[in-house]
Amino acid sequence: MNPEEKRLLAVTCFGHFLSHYNMLVFPSVTVPLAAMLGLPLGAVLPLSLYQYLLFGVSALPWGLACDRFGAKPLLVLFFLGAALSGLAAALVITDPFLLTLALAGVGLFSGCYHPAGLGLVARGINRLAKGMAYNGIFGNLGLGAAPLFTGVAVWLWGPRAAFVVLAALNFLGFVSMALLRVDEPPRAQGHQARSAQGLVGPFLILLCAMMLGGFTYRGMTVTLPAYLELRGDELLAWFQAVGGAGISGNLMATIITSGIFTVGAFGQLAGGWLGERVDPRWGYFTFHAISWPAVLLMVWAFNLPLALLALVYAFFLIGMQPMENILVSRLSPPAFQHTAYGVKFVLTFGIGALAVELAGLVQEAWGLSAVYLGIAAFTALVLLAIVALIGVTAKMKPA
Repeated sequence: MNPEEKRLLAVTCFGHFLSHYNMLVFPSVTVPLAAMLGLPLGAVLPLSLYQYLLFGVSALPWGLACDRFGAKPLLVLFFLGAALSGLAAALVITDPFLLTLALAGVGLFSGCYHPAGLGLVARGINRLAKGMAYNGIFGNLGLGAAPLFTGVAVWLWGPRAAFVVLAALNFLGFVSMALLRVDEPPRAQGHQARSAQGLVGPFLILLCAMMLGGFTYRGMTVTLPAYLELRGDELLAWFQAVGGAGISGNLMATIITSGIFTVGAFGQLAGGWLGERVDPRWGYFTFHAISWPAVLLMVWAFNLPLALLALVYAFFLIGMQPMENILVSRLSPPAFQHTAYGVKFVLTFGIGALAVELAGLVQEAWGLSAVYLGIAAFTALVLLAIVALIGVTAKMKPA
């Protein structure tokens, strides 16, 4: 990569880190915040409703704005807006109503990143698969760093400090935009822009595949710790033998889940590596095809086999994302790439919210194993959608 590409990737990777970091600070501070406010936990959790709602639904209007005004100024607005909203949350933390508004601001500005940042990577990085892989890894690092940074801040200084740290990190991103002098990549014009007009049908099929994939991902992430705890008696005995009898089933399950997603993040490197060497349509299909038997076997697995199958599933489910984002770039009109990424994340986040509700209903009726049977069924639908995509784009050049 040339220096200009490295500067762009540095900013977008840090932005991806922060977009996910911002959204996981509140869940990590809910228990001490409830104690601070003198409220039950059930009254504190809904304070984040509009934060998560706006994070998802704002992606499309942010994408439209990026295509209209450029991604660089919107990325600056993301960093600055999230920083000021985080600072406001720290200042009004004792007022639940004002805290709700401040958290909504965090969600609103954080929702800008995916259409702005991924669109910049798509337009500004020549080795797109590698760029998307690095970008994806930093998003997963944000997921892992938020509980750790927040826990340390709360332990040292209290709940208010968690939002001060959030504000400081986002302000650092704002400063980085000025120091690194990131330029807006050129837009496609003329014949190049017109050449993508015939790809509306394939893009809609890709959207279906991504919605179904988002459903499976969210269904797995919200249930995996509980599934491991319920089916990990032998694993718990091993953890207690090594770390002491005080280790609970929940701690064991969360440690394993954290390890699974940490290793799974490196699946994005594998996906980026493969995306540079094969047709991303077939790489996309292959990663989902490998994940399908793993999640299906999770229906009947226990203990170590269950953990290993979950690791395989997460590795390939997360690893397909660079190739998926390459396909979004290639199948969407170049003049509307930011909007295309906005549509993707509105739909995947919306389906993800539905998966949480449906997983709860299925668990109550038939148990958690039925949830994984359902995830396997939706994965099969993803594969069918990808086969349809390959069929309708058979004449499209691989690169």
